[in-house]
Amino acid sequence: MTGAVRTSEARDRLLRTASALFYAEGLRGVGVDRVVAEAAVTRATFYRHFPGKEDLVVAYLAGVDRSVREAAGEVPADPDAAARWLHGLTSLVGDTVCGVGFRGCAFINAAAENPDPASPVRQAVRVHREWLEGAVRSAFTAAGHPDPVEAARHWLVLRDGAMVAGYLADPVQAQAVLDAGLRDLLARATAH
Repeated sequence: MTGAVRTSEARDRLLRTASALFYAEGLRGVGVDRVVAEAAVTRATFYRHFPGKEDLVVAYLAGVDRSVREAAGEVPADPDAAARWLHGLTSLVGDTVCGVGFRGCAFINAAAENPDPASPVRQAVRVHREWLEGAVRSAFTAAGHPDPVEAARHWLVLRDGAMVAGYLADPVQAQAVLDAGLRDLLARATAH
């Protein structure tokens, strides 16, 4: 969607409704008619706020991205505070994985349903993942890791694995493996 985003109670209701449905049932499984009906708005109201379903999906992903960024907060420059930030982010992921109604990562799910890397949906996924990897890399840098680029990539793969394993298998075990992986990565920072 280009230009300024129109905000209104109806738009917020559409987005809340779509977000819940998209996460619970998948992007392709939920049509505009269902979102409009469950949000109790007209099709005209929908199209006043979103030119099409893809724009609604991108807005949904942008909202998830915003929520994660707000929950994570800024990466501190102090080494100990950066390590605590990494533990906090890892706990946030673990708590999400173990949460009621967890159905996997919204971004991994969206990417799986949108194979075209040039699509606006995949671009929204890419924006989130680039931010996440960059923030984690910054934290590992501040924490004194000797190879923060590799540590961030390693953490992201651990996070992705925890998200998938938490949905498909044992979420508590997935959380424990993610926590152990972070401890191993941070041990390398303190060893140097």
